[in-house]
Amino acid sequence: MKSYRKELHFHTKTRRAYVNITPQIEAVLAESGIGEGLCLVNAMNITSSVFINDNESGLHHDFERWLEKLAPEKPYDQYEHNGYEDNADAHLKRTIMGREVVVAVTNGKLDFGTWEQIFYGEFDGMRDKRVLVKIIGK
Repeated sequence: MKSYRKELHFHTKTRRAYVNITPQIEAVLAESGIGEGLCLVNAMNITSSVFINDNESGLHHDFERWLEKLAPEKPYDQYEHNGYEDNADAHLKRTIMGREVVVAVTNGKLDFGTWEQIFYGEFDGMRDKRVLVKIIGK
């Protein structure tokens, strides 16, 4: 068994964004040389997320609208966390959308179901963030 580790770096131009990172993960998998195993992809910041879903723009707008209803950004003073920062909503949104995904690797490819893609969800952007990719297998 071997393992491969790589960090991806993101800096979105907006506070919130959804980025399809499937091509980057596929490139990391190819670099790893691992043909059978598991690929972990996780956000390394508490206000961003990694999740699997469909790459459909209407769905991304639905995520935004739904998350904003559950954890609205403003007013900032509605959250106990806000004081030094104004990102309590981003922490809550990350909790809802999740920290990481694990995808099976079969014959050197990510073993997805129909329409599945990997996304980076940013909820407190406009600064440097990281995503860890860890692949184990043979």
